[in-house]
Amino acid sequence: MEQSKQHWEKIYSTKQPNEVSWAQEVPQISLDLIHAVHPGKKAKIIDVGGGDSKLADFLIDEGFEDITVLDISEAALQRAKKRIGDRSAHITWVVSDIVDFEPATAYDIWHDRAAFHFLTTAARIQKYLSIARKAVKKEGVAIIGTFSENGPKKCSGLEIKQYNEEALLKAMQDGFERINCTTEDHRTPFNTIQNFLFCSFRRL
Repeated sequence: MEQSKQHWEKIYSTKQPNEVSWAQEVPQISLDLIHAVHPGKKAKIIDVGGGDSKLADFLIDEGFEDITVLDISEAALQRAKKRIGDRSAHITWVVSDIVDFEPATAYDIWHDRAAFHFLTTAARIQKYLSIARKAVKKEGVAIIGTFSENGPKKCSGLEIKQYNEEALLKAMQDGFERINCTTEDHRTPFNTIQNFLFCSFRRL
């Protein structure tokens, strides 16, 4: 959606990391959930809606060799590339709305912190899930982090869809089985709390 792209390009072109609520110095829960499935260093990992998240930095530091970061905002990815420096050449960068993404490969790990909950219509949710089913290898893992029912109802001025565990499991039931779910209180740069639900799923 062009309007959505313009929104995110403006956000990432005008605001610094400490001026956006989702910023994390250490994406600990994401790293913990990735480590929990014991991927090898050659595992194909995609960070969906990764923006300028530092997850890719940590994965590179740990020796992972096949990392893809996808985001609708080119400005976000350019900022991440600049921060990471020369090592950014070892990451595949994809500028795309997730519902327009056509994966050229299958991934061992699909990680999404706070992209899925921006999909608020049934058609876009189903398109996302269809792409995820194609993109995650059999026995691969999808890690989805969304605002919980105790979290915000909007983010960056946009409506989001809150999830409880039951609703997220229902959304993912076609093609995925639950591994585990947990909640996280994310402390924003503004010292406020956002409650997230994170669930890991195995591709059937």
